[in-house]
Amino acid sequence: MRKFKFFLDFDKEEKWLEEMAKKGYQLKDRTFGYKFLLTDPEDAKIKIDYRKFKKQEDFIDYCTLFEDSGWKHIAGSKNSGTQYFQKLNDAMEEDIFSDKLSKAGKYKRLSDMFTETTICFIPIFVALLTTDVIDVNALLHPKELFYTPGLWEMKGISFWGAFLFETPFVLFRSFIWLFIPVMLILNIVFGYQAKKLYEMNKE
Repeated sequence: MRKFKFFLDFDKEEKWLEEMAKKGYQLKDRTFGYKFLLTDPEDAKIKIDYRKFKKQEDFIDYCTLFEDSGWKHIAGSKNSGTQYFQKLNDAMEEDIFSDKLSKAGKYKRLSDMFTETTICFIPIFVALLTTDVIDVNALLHPKELFYTPGLWEMKGISFWGAFLFETPFVLFRSFIWLFIPVMLILNIVFGYQAKKLYEMNKE
């Protein structure tokens, strides 16, 4: 089974995954949505960290370190950022982090990732604006996205035929133009929220 959800708060994501485990759905993969394996229901303890690695060896050492501490790595990869761990037995510690500051650090790393992505999007957005690839005026006046000559003077069947024919192309052009600015705004918003979560969790 595969589910699609978005979490910025890792604590809420952990609780949701634990609820899914109680229903018999064990997290198997997080590459494209949440992929679950149907198993026996269990009271699983799941914790999440956020880390990326330059070398595969460093990632393996990281997973091994946690497994030696009683936490099995169940999902995540070298470049995925979000890493998922499940407690192996009740004798182990209740958390993968030793203190509040180290626990809050995952939000700091997440915030830094959004900030870095924002910095990458800004020059691309500026370049698209200055080269008129993104037509701001057309976005503010949607009628200009339709290129059919005399479309808005047409009436009846002629209008609707031309309008419906061109609308898919207009939506496609709009999506391309809006993708970069929307991603830029989302990264700024998510980065700010992750920074707030960092400040809240380190106190």
